[in-house]
Amino acid sequence: MTERVQKEMSLYEKLNILSDAAKYDVACTSSGVDRKGDGTGMGNCSKSGICHSFSADGRCISLLKILFTNECIYDCKYCINRSSNDVVRASFTPEEICELTMEFYRRNYIEGLFLSSGILKSPDYTMELIYSALYKLRREYNFQGYIHVKAIPGADERLIRLTGFLADRMSVNIELPTAESLRLLAPHKSRKNILKPMRLVQERTKENRQEITMYKYAPRFVPAGQSTQMIIGATPETDYQILSVAEALYKKFDLKRVFYSAFVPVNRDCALPVLKEEGPPLLREHRLYQADWLLRYYHFEANELLDENNPNFNVLLDPKCCWALKHLECFPVEVNRADYRMLLRVPGIGYKSASRIVKARRLGKLNFDDLKKMGVVLKRAVYFITCDGKMMYPVRIEEDYITRNLLNTGERIPEGGGMTYRQLTLFDDMNMQSVHSEGSELL
Repeated sequence: MTERVQKEMSLYEKLNILSDAAKYDVACTSSGVDRKGDGTGMGNCSKSGICHSFSADGRCISLLKILFTNECIYDCKYCINRSSNDVVRASFTPEEICELTMEFYRRNYIEGLFLSSGILKSPDYTMELIYSALYKLRREYNFQGYIHVKAIPGADERLIRLTGFLADRMSVNIELPTAESLRLLAPHKSRKNILKPMRLVQERTKENRQEITMYKYAPRFVPAGQSTQMIIGATPETDYQILSVAEALYKKFDLKRVFYSAFVPVNRDCALPVLKEEGPPLLREHRLYQADWLLRYYHFEANELLDENNPNFNVLLDPKCCWALKHLECFPVEVNRADYRMLLRVPGIGYKSASRIVKARRLGKLNFDDLKKMGVVLKRAVYFITCDGKMMYPVRIEEDYITRNLLNTGERIPEGGGMTYRQLTLFDDMNMQSVHSEGSELL
């Protein structure tokens, strides 16, 4: 295989270009895989995920997140690296990927690698370079830490399968919610080519589970599963359409995560929307993440949260509160008798606190002080629950009354507060906080 090397550019210059070029790809979490180092290599990967930090908008910065190359044969209208843009281009070699990963790991800056890429020459050529880098990193450098890699749509299935045995998580970006939007903004890509590697990963993962059952030491294929990403706000789809697509992906392809990326206008094009003064639709992105959590952990379905007549979320209230306000006939719920699934539908009760309630009430009746100690957010839940037949305060079960009170209590949402759309670097000296920690309990 002939490698394309840019001799005139230093490794540090390439790193600056290709780490910055990767900032619009948000699908970089690392959970669900448990693999200890065997003592002969560098690094390990625990089930709870790597030790990562988050920027204020929830983007993980603990992985070395880079593109293999920002050169691309495609001309997607929303992408900074599209072929028609006049930007500085750079490409790593597989050896440079290994060198960077190992050196950053030794310095305790990172715990793993997130590797994506533009399309250099062809999907097969690019996928072969990515496979070569991961093979060297695993086999020659003996790196046993977390690796998340992008599968290139249109690449040979054999290359994707081989790469899957070297990565912990693999993702294929669906890019946009509908095939129509993809044709409008990314005419060189097709939904068929994007879904094909998704299906391949799904089927090969199932086969691999059977192999591991039969042969204990069989190599693991994409043990942390697969994910994808959708750009939100570049095209006119409603929240209902977006959430329905995500639900279908979870059901049909066994995806671990669907990531939602607020559209950031990096190019000027008549096919792209002009954003208002408030900038990228980050609050909308936030509501979609909350709704996505309800799909994955709270047994909701997309058509319960939204429908054709009510296709978009109220950005002022979280999706579970909106559902509860539209279904007041289900409330108030008696916490000492309600089943687990009904408790999950109460605003302010997360899946952890719901489990605690079910276990604790076996020992005696619960009161509001008990619920508070269990993590229930009473400022939301108080309108929807009773303890031993009594509400905490005299309240009216009326939509307008509860809505006004919920809005008065306020909610911390990811807007303002010095928020920036710039990706943090590995060397930023600033306070980090996760907007996802205990995210379920906020619901």
